[in-house]
Amino acid sequence: MRLSALAMTIPLAALPAAAQVPGAVGTRIPSHCIALAQAPGLEVVHRAAFGQPIAQDRVRISFLHHAMFLIETPGGLTAVTDYTGMLGSADHVPTVVTMNNSHSTHWTANPDPRIPHVLEGWGTADDPQNHDLDLGEMRVRNVHTDTRGGWEGGGRRNGNSVFVFEAAGLCIGHLGHLHHEPDEAQYAALGRLDVVMVPVDGGYTMGLPEMMRVISRLKSSVVLPMHWFSGTALELFLQGMKDEFDVVRLDQNHIELGLRDLPGRPTIIALQPQMLR
Repeated sequence: MRLSALAMTIPLAALPAAAQVPGAVGTRIPSHCIALAQAPGLEVVHRAAFGQPIAQDRVRISFLHHAMFLIETPGGLTAVTDYTGMLGSADHVPTVVTMNNSHSTHWTANPDPRIPHVLEGWGTADDPQNHDLDLGEMRVRNVHTDTRGGWEGGGRRNGNSVFVFEAAGLCIGHLGHLHHEPDEAQYAALGRLDVVMVPVDGGYTMGLPEMMRVISRLKSSVVLPMHWFSGTALELFLQGMKDEFDVVRLDQNHIELGLRDLPGRPTIIALQPQMLR
């Protein structure tokens, strides 16, 4: 089923006025993702690809590779998650990149020096990396989680970050290399996540039963699977969640979404990764 064929409606209550306008110069964008923000429903989902114009109340999300997504705003800001240094053949310089270093496929020691904002997601118990970046049209913040021992070393307090991107009224979360279920304080810090990018490998991050509990708890409207090394892992996740979520499979790597057209029933959208070109 293609996303454009879905009826994408959800009953929502009005947003606070401060959450409906982009932050002015010198004024930090208020976070609208901690409280439940809601709005009327529509049935419009566009399919335009990277670099094409975006309506003012929408964002475009493209699945590039592994755990790397590109988020675009109407004004031309771009953010890349779990940036590895390689975006494809297109010479694109993101506005901001986020990284996690639990594994080498989620970061690079040599980011493109032209990138204005490079946010490292790992810290220590005594020195966390706390980010809250106001870009006017987008706000980027992180919530730390811990990592267990693995290929690149022992377990670390604050070794991973869940990054949250707030744009066009949407709250978009990327779980990074999540190794444990968040505690109550971490869930509270994350707030509402309308869209969440979820590792579904079933072992390198978390077992599928534990990850499914996290997704059920977050209650996101749209779930984008990532970090699947084979079709088997992805299929196990989709089968395990089909009673709680609608499942949509697309033969493209991108979607456009707005707060007003989130699906009426929580939906998993399986995108096909493709680098920029």
